[in-house]
Amino acid sequence: MADGECEKVHIVMFPWLAFGHMIPYMELAKLISQKGHRVSFLSTPRNIDRLPKLPPELENLIDYVKFPLPATNDLPEDAEATSDLPYDEVQYLKKAYDRLCDPVARFLESSCPDWILYDFAPFWVGRIAREQGIKTASFSIFIAAFLGFVGPTWAIMGGDYRKTPEDFTVAPSWVPFRTNVAFRYFEIKRIFDVLEANASGVSDFYRFGTGLESADILAVRSSCEVEPEWLKLLEEIHQKPVFPVGQLPPMDYLGEEETGTWQWIKDWLDLQKRGSVVYVAFGSEAKPSQLELTEIALGLEQSGMPFFWVLKTRRGSSDKDKIELPDGFEESVKGRGVVCTSWVPQLRILAHDSVGGFLTHSGWTSVVEALSLERALILLTFLADQGSVAESLRLVMVKEEGRIYREKAKEMKGVFVDAQLQDQYVENLLNYLTANRPKRCT
Repeated sequence: MADGECEKVHIVMFPWLAFGHMIPYMELAKLISQKGHRVSFLSTPRNIDRLPKLPPELENLIDYVKFPLPATNDLPEDAEATSDLPYDEVQYLKKAYDRLCDPVARFLESSCPDWILYDFAPFWVGRIAREQGIKTASFSIFIAAFLGFVGPTWAIMGGDYRKTPEDFTVAPSWVPFRTNVAFRYFEIKRIFDVLEANASGVSDFYRFGTGLESADILAVRSSCEVEPEWLKLLEEIHQKPVFPVGQLPPMDYLGEEETGTWQWIKDWLDLQKRGSVVYVAFGSEAKPSQLELTEIALGLEQSGMPFFWVLKTRRGSSDKDKIELPDGFEESVKGRGVVCTSWVPQLRILAHDSVGGFLTHSGWTSVVEALSLERALILLTFLADQGSVAESLRLVMVKEEGRIYREKAKEMKGVFVDAQLQDQYVENLLNYLTANRPKRCT
């Protein structure tokens, strides 16, 4: 093998079956392949077909590898991502996902990669890779503060430290600095089932802890400019190298396909005043309850602000709990607000001059996209009442005392969209992966 080829690595990337995970993995794959390294991106056929198209210059370096999802009696035939299912049925997706263990093992054996970067869900990958002499990196799309808060593996995987929801509402003992990072009671209560075994036979926390424990290194969607103390803490509690990979802002929002959908959206946005529109979207996974939807709708109505709302009324064909807008809502906001229940090009909307703020569920990908385009954020965890929605929108968008939120959004762009800074984080990771690859290059 030529010396130049020997310096390049073959990396497998294996994200969980959620678009909030697959998209950051794909952004990192693009940055890695831009430097000449080869990436095998593993997922299911329908998910890969729904991912954004690759830039032509990267098509020869990123190989999409499709693994058909094993059928189970509990899973609808077309369900391959969390967005295709109601929340309480995602456990069956994990059950089917675990049945990819043998096909993935065979692929790794035949393709002989240097490294595999894997998500929290495939807790079995570390064992497979170790048996085949493949190096492993647990790549978390969660920020370092979250990883630091959930703690060392003994605490994640069923230690006696946390047994009740209340245990998650205070800073843990292993955090040596003052912090407000903790769940509020209603937040942890809503997701407390991640500590319990489900139809797959293991809990999400067990998956998380096992993946961290078996990894050679940890890679985190984070940066030293945003959370240096948390990154340092991760190295201390896990006793292994931790590599921030940057915030992974979208490489090119204009790469989103132009469709007839975008044209009518653009026509409406063009009619609005600069910076006046609130874009409302809660990601591909989240769906408010009927009560929450009603309160959000009333808050938007009372705010008086123009808005464009992307509303997910159901999650997949098996979701029988369809939610509906309050009677008369669309008529009452006609001309000022738009509700869209189909797919939209989010980055193009956020980039439009008429959009000034983003009412979002706080998913980190949405936060990064918004700040990379200097859009002020209004963060909603689905349990705010209508009055606070209306007041928060007015505060962030138009009130003088909310100017700091608008200005801070502009300031943060330098951290989130600094191409040189992002490149350096990826370069640091690749230098380590190259220097510590298995000695197969002959």
